[in-house]
Amino acid sequence: MNEPFDIEINGVTYSIFPEGEDIYAVFKEGEDYLRIQKDTESHWLKLDPETEMPLFDNDEEVNTIGREIEAYKEE
Repeated sequence: MNEPFDIEINGVTYSIFPEGEDIYAVFKEGEDYLRIQKDTESHWLKLDPETEMPLFDNDEEVNTIGREIEAYKEE
């Protein structure tokens, strides 16, 4: 699965672009928004926009986007 796809969360459209193994570029409503990386089955990490290093904070929006990515991949 290397093709971009869209997911919708609470009426907001996120465009997901796979960039590598478990790393995704996320566009929110058409604007470059963030990059995320899968950490564990239920935890995702936001990547620092300048260094691309993982930020180890608990961001519920990032985890929700990650869960939706996993659900899409299972379809």
